[in-house]
Amino acid sequence: MFNHTHPYKPFNIENATKLIVGTLPPPRFTTGALKLGDVNFSYGSIDGQLWPILNAIFDANLVFETTQQAITQRRSLLIKNNIGICDIVAAAKREKIDASDIGMQDVTLRKLIEVLEAHPKVDTLLFTGGNSKNGPEYFFRRLLKENDLKLEVISDVVPRIHSFQLPISTRLIYTVSLTAPSGAANRAVGSLQAYKEMKAAFPNKNTIDFRIDQYRPYFTQQKSDWLPNRS
Repeated sequence: MFNHTHPYKPFNIENATKLIVGTLPPPRFTTGALKLGDVNFSYGSIDGQLWPILNAIFDANLVFETTQQAITQRRSLLIKNNIGICDIVAAAKREKIDASDIGMQDVTLRKLIEVLEAHPKVDTLLFTGGNSKNGPEYFFRRLLKENDLKLEVISDVVPRIHSFQLPISTRLIYTVSLTAPSGAANRAVGSLQAYKEMKAAFPNKNTIDFRIDQYRPYFTQQKSDWLPNRS
């Protein structure tokens, strides 16, 4: 059984207003056996799509290589835009050594509720996936249940938006369940009506373009700009 531990501490949560919340990077980031082109930082897999998406959104000219420059660029982008990273899984066991969420067993979660209580600037969690088993929203719902809390629906259209109130500070936190930035999620993307409408209007656009358009407001705008009007 492989002990898959998270190799990175939460980043920039002291000054962030938004936290990116995922699960675990691929096992090679735990063992240090990186691929050529991997960046030794959160979401640094050369096969992943989060940094290409953010690169396009922020016009950041990121390099995609296994260098300190690549790490520094990503850290600077997050700090400049008040974005932090705090993945919800601290460790898990695996029988098969791969990056699938569904293959995680005996999962240990980070104490994300306590993290939020300790960092009052954070008001939004950006989940890199929805409520499918072992996804970030799935595990967050488990944490909430353990604390006698629950998510309230704000919008049930993908990307789904919820809110909840912290138990001590009673601060209201919003969550956005983004379409996962992975190749494995492309089939699900293709079934979305919004994706079909985009392809009909812009045949040359692809699944990454779809995610760029989906992610942009939540990474660049204030809550008041993307929260639906509930009046």
